[in-house]
Amino acid sequence: MSGQIDLVPKGWRAVPRSVIALGFVAMFMDMSSELIHSLLPLFLVGSLGASVAAVGLIEGVAEATASIARVFSGVLSDRLGKRKLLAVVGYGLSAITKPVFPLAGSVGAVFGARFFDRVGKGIRTAPRDALVADITPAAIRGTAFGVRQALDTVGAFAGPSLAIVLMAAYANDFRAVFWWAVVPAIIAMLFMIYGVQEPAGTKPSGQKGWPIKRADLARMSPAYWWTVAIGAAFTLARFSEAFLVLKGQQAGLPIALVPLVMVAMNLVYAIVATPAGSLSDRIGRRAVLGVGLGVLIGADLVLAFLPGLVGLFVGVALWGLFMGLTQGLLSALVADTAPADLRGTAFGIFNLVTGTALLFASALAGVLWEEFGPTATFAAGAALATLAAAVTVISKVGTSGCLRRM
Repeated sequence: MSGQIDLVPKGWRAVPRSVIALGFVAMFMDMSSELIHSLLPLFLVGSLGASVAAVGLIEGVAEATASIARVFSGVLSDRLGKRKLLAVVGYGLSAITKPVFPLAGSVGAVFGARFFDRVGKGIRTAPRDALVADITPAAIRGTAFGVRQALDTVGAFAGPSLAIVLMAAYANDFRAVFWWAVVPAIIAMLFMIYGVQEPAGTKPSGQKGWPIKRADLARMSPAYWWTVAIGAAFTLARFSEAFLVLKGQQAGLPIALVPLVMVAMNLVYAIVATPAGSLSDRIGRRAVLGVGLGVLIGADLVLAFLPGLVGLFVGVALWGLFMGLTQGLLSALVADTAPADLRGTAFGIFNLVTGTALLFASALAGVLWEEFGPTATFAAGAALATLAAAVTVISKVGTSGCLRRM
């Protein structure tokens, strides 16, 4: 087996074309989403009169909803053997919500748009990640997830960058800026429909009944359940990036320049994601994840206690470094530890648990911000990151590179 794996080309150039296409889909959809989301907390608080606690609740509920949808879409993709179809539906649902944001006249309307946008994300995420795992040889799986994540993140800093330019052009008119999000959403759909090919060997499982069966859960390895626990611990420590945006305003950035926070974070994220994935293929996932958690603790402490714009951007850059070191690797760990015919289910369960953790973390962050201020919010994040580090140390998942595991 190891001899066969050694014949697989290494590096990002060996990543299959459909994985690259999925990366461009994610890039343009994230450009669309982040153009809106980099300004949405300010729009909610400043224009619609929402509280910071309400922002945290909206973000948490939206992500938890996405996680529930991921379970059903992941299982369905295993049963139908049509991961691309479900990904198209999910991206399409997110695309059609974009015009609602500039038309929204109340917090409830924004909540509804955010809800259905995240349902779309929930529908697409597990089938998309399972599709990446189906297409990619095991020896370069970390690299493939890193490349997809890096392209995704290019969109995540291009969107806020475009928001800055448009806010200047439209004199801080949120609604006029939000309309531009429709364009990259359409481009993403074209890439998804015409650029991604599903492997011919994908077969439906043919199962019926409840989405998750006891027999399926029993087939998941202990290493997989440790991966779920690690993912939940990581997510508890990483609440919504909406709080980074609010921290930017609190630190003194003008409204038109607040999206620089997301630009800086996602620029670092995009640069780091692919090298981190490749490194994890060689030395093991857990070592890289451990470094990422150390970086997150540093980011939270800087954001909590180092004042001014210097503290803001140092903390935000460290946050982006943490994301680049960990997010693609968590997906690769799920693919490493789950049965091939249950990958959609495995990603669905993983995302359900992590989304529930994000709901709790974002709601807690919002309450702490309202009651005690941003210092308490980020200090609590550092404490939760320390807890996540303990869970990672206790587990034995991802201790060696892909070749040695195989």
